[in-house]
Amino acid sequence: MTIDRGYPAPPALVEHARRFQASGGVPAVPRVAATVLLLRPAGEGFEVYLIRRVAAMAFGGMYAFPGGGVDPSDSTAHLDWAGPEPADWGVRLGQTTAGAQAVVCAAAREVFEEAGVLLAGPDADRVVGDVSDDGWEAARIDLEQRRTGFADLLARRGLTLRSDLLLPWSRWVTPEFEPRRFDTYFFVALLPEGQRTRDVSGEADHTLWVRPADACNRAAAGELTMLPPTLVTLGEIAACDDLAAVARAAATRDAATPITPYLDLSDDAEPRFHLPRPAAP
Repeated sequence: MTIDRGYPAPPALVEHARRFQASGGVPAVPRVAATVLLLRPAGEGFEVYLIRRVAAMAFGGMYAFPGGGVDPSDSTAHLDWAGPEPADWGVRLGQTTAGAQAVVCAAAREVFEEAGVLLAGPDADRVVGDVSDDGWEAARIDLEQRRTGFADLLARRGLTLRSDLLLPWSRWVTPEFEPRRFDTYFFVALLPEGQRTRDVSGEADHTLWVRPADACNRAAAGELTMLPPTLVTLGEIAACDDLAAVARAAATRDAATPITPYLDLSDDAEPRFHLPRPAAP
C-alpha cells in the first residue's frame, strides 16, 4: 500500500489557510486559465521548460509552466483554426464550445506572451519558424499589453492556430483558502522546430530547461519551490520514456475532471498538501 505523505506547503500559504479557516471566509470564484508544458528532445529523453514567478505575483517565487487566465476575447475571436474543432475540444475539456475555444486560445496566447513560442503556421500542416526578431517582439508586446488581440495578430500574419499541437493533460483548481483562485487546464506541447524559448515575460525572474525527473529531485532537495499541480504533473511526465510516450499518455488523460489539493493543518509543525482520493468505481 502506498502511503500518502503529501507535499510541502510554503509558509505564506499556510498562513493564508489559517486566516481563512479562522475567519470563516467565503471562497473566491476561480478564474479559468491555461498552462502549457513546453517539451523538447534531450538525448534519449526530453526536457520541460519552467519559469519562476516574480515575488510580487500570485504564487510568486514558485516554479511553474507558462500560462495565465482566459481573456474575454479568447472565446469570441474569429480565427483560422487547425486541429480538433472547438466543439470537440469542449467534449475533451468538459467545457462549452465557446469555453473550450477560450481555453485553447489562452494556452496558445499565453505561451507566446510568456515564452515567445508561437503554436501557429501558414496552414494546417506547417508551423512558423523563428519568431524572435524585432517585428515579432513588437507584436508580442502589443499582445501582452492588450493593444491587439491574438486573432488579429494571427490574421495580419496570415497564420492559422495549430490547436492540434496542444495535447490536454489535466485540470487543477486552486484550494478554497487562496484569495486568487484559478481553474487551470494543463496542456503539453512540443517546442516547434526552429523556435526557441525566450525570457521575455515580466512575470518571471528565472527560466530553465530541465529533465522532469531532475526537476522533481531538485524540488525534493529544496532547490526548486513548486506547488502540487506542478510537482504532480512533472512526476507524471517523468514516467514517460520519451516524447512519443508523452503523446500516447495524453491521448487517454482525463482533462475534464478538476483536481483540488487540500491543505492538512492538523500537524502544526509540518502542514502538507494532499490530493483528493479517487472516487470509488
